Amino acid sequence: MTELFSHPRNRKSLFLFLGLLAALVAFFGIMPDAIAHGVTEGDKGYIQESTGVLPIPFIYLGAKHMMTGYDHLLFLFGVIFFLYRLKDVTIYVTLFAVGHVITLLSGVLLEISISAYIIDAIIGFSVVYKALDNMGAFQRWFGFQPNTKAATFIFGLFHGFGLATKILDYELPADGLLPNLIFFNIGVEIGQILALVGILIAITYWRKSGSFMRRAYTANAFMMMLGFLLMGYQITGYFVS
Repeated sequence: MTELFSHPRNRKSLFLFLGLLAALVAFFGIMPDAIAHGVTEGDKGYIQESTGVLPIPFIYLGAKHMMTGYDHLLFLFGVIFFLYRLKDVTIYVTLFAVGHVITLLSGVLLEISISAYIIDAIIGFSVVYKALDNMGAFQRWFGFQPNTKAATFIFGLFHGFGLATKILDYELPADGLLPNLIFFNIGVEIGQILALVGILIAITYWRKSGSFMRRAYTANAFMMMLGFLLMGYQITGYFVS
């Protein structure tokens, strides 16, 4: 993977992506309303008007947040990018899931209040980190490879806080809170599995095309750009909110 980062053509592609990134950040920086964090009013209104244990609605909401959570999906895409064995995919995805379960439950039950913009900026950084990891940047820059399993778990903790901030936005009643959180988490895992299946099918097909290794650097550079863009959205939102 280190060779991907050292090739002159790849470095040129990186500079082009960074230039595009700067233009996009500048553009969205003057559009703070486009980056507002929150949940849909329809979902929020329905939950606030309901009481008691609601298995199906919370499973649906959990699956919906994961399936439409482009930041979570980008990170998962990066995690499995160079994983070829199902055993390895299972290990890494499990570490990620354990991490976000811990902080999802503790964040809501303990009402840990952290700015959603800050958490989502860190989630954007996790995408950047994983892209650089896939490109062999840390080995080239610092001469060592960070523990990828530990990084996946740690970033899973931050992704869980991101989910917790969304749950707190619902202002859930205390009646049935814990069961509903469990159902929400079940939905998250269902959504994660469904998204992962789609990603695995797509990336497996791509690997068979013969262009996978030739395009691997470009794909990760583009993913890194999107991660920086997500960070820019959230940082801008933090300062203008």
